[in-house]
Amino acid sequence: MDALCILVVDDHEVNLLLAECVLEADGMEVLRAGDAESARVALRARQPDLILLDIQLPGVDGLSLAREFKADARLAGVPVIAFTAHAMRGDEARFCAAGFDGYLAKPIEVTRFARQVRDFVAS
Repeated sequence: MDALCILVVDDHEVNLLLAECVLEADGMEVLRAGDAESARVALRARQPDLILLDIQLPGVDGLSLAREFKADARLAGVPVIAFTAHAMRGDEARFCAAGFDGYLAKPIEVTRFARQVRDFVAS
């Protein structure tokens, strides 16, 4: 079985590195992007099994980028998960109403993160 491929889009290098380390340690392949354009480039090269997408990105925000991904027929079936420090009451419902397929709050719980990602892919 091929390893799951996860695209992580986050403008903070520490968040990218931590997500990459945890997911790779669990046997997943990780594509990294720090902004909308590098995410688009990564998606032209490879279709991931799941996209973890930060909400606050430079230039194009995560909400707009999620809508763009969902409008692309090639990516329509790829789960897009809000990957954000926005953890106030109502944020998860707001992001899901905006088109995200799920929500993971930062900072991540290292011991649960890979399982959470696998659960989103499986559902």
